[in-house]
Amino acid sequence: MSYELHIVDAFTNERFKGNPASVCLLEQPQPESWMQQVASEMNLSETAFIVPRPDGYDLRWFTPVGEVDLCGHATLATAHVLWESGKLPPDQMASFMTKSGRLTARRDGAWIQMDFPAEPPEAAIAPEELVQGLGLIPRYAGRNRMDYFVEVDSEETLRTLRPDFAMLARVEARGVIVTSRSTGSPYDFVSRAFYPATGIDEDPVTGSAHCALAPYWAKRLRKDELVGYQASQRGGIVKMKPDGDRVYLSGQAVTVLKGQLEG
Repeated sequence: MSYELHIVDAFTNERFKGNPASVCLLEQPQPESWMQQVASEMNLSETAFIVPRPDGYDLRWFTPVGEVDLCGHATLATAHVLWESGKLPPDQMASFMTKSGRLTARRDGAWIQMDFPAEPPEAAIAPEELVQGLGLIPRYAGRNRMDYFVEVDSEETLRTLRPDFAMLARVEARGVIVTSRSTGSPYDFVSRAFYPATGIDEDPVTGSAHCALAPYWAKRLRKDELVGYQASQRGGIVKMKPDGDRVYLSGQAVTVLKGQLEG
């Protein structure tokens, strides 16, 4: 049995930038153990698996070491594959049923806009493992259902962080989002995201992190629309429009590889 497989760089329009994701197209559900083995073999931050259903697709995401409840860049990559491969017409919305409910994506010129749940952080005390792992005292510390959220004093501080990943892996959360105001346009803020507990020391561009970043910075900056830059080595751009308990995330994507997975 073989399955159609794509590798897509998400939140970028340049190959070998942004965040790579594998997208595996299935005709019927497969065992979790098999999907986990495929994700481990791909060894990318996320591998997406989709199965057609009458009203769209079932979508699940796996890191090399486990399944996650929400992933932006692999959803973006999946929608891109569906349109690029002709499985969806360009003007048809992509609809996904996931562990975080129904998610949708639509084309907006050269961009793809996704409708995701807002995940604003609430103020929290930073655990000692987080403080030691980052090597600093946060300007602000918060927490949502998935991650700890930290604001630091400057973009320079953020860009020069050298975390202790072994220490951050001990933080009782999916990961740690670090952010600061941008030193200038075209970005409103910059961020980095660390997930050593899920096998990803630093994620190149994290869509789900922007579900927290968008409402946080919209309130801080009093803006309805935002542009963020995730300052990883690969880097990537996310446009955001918070709307109550939802966030519209927009990004671009480019295919790097198309092939067949022998199952």
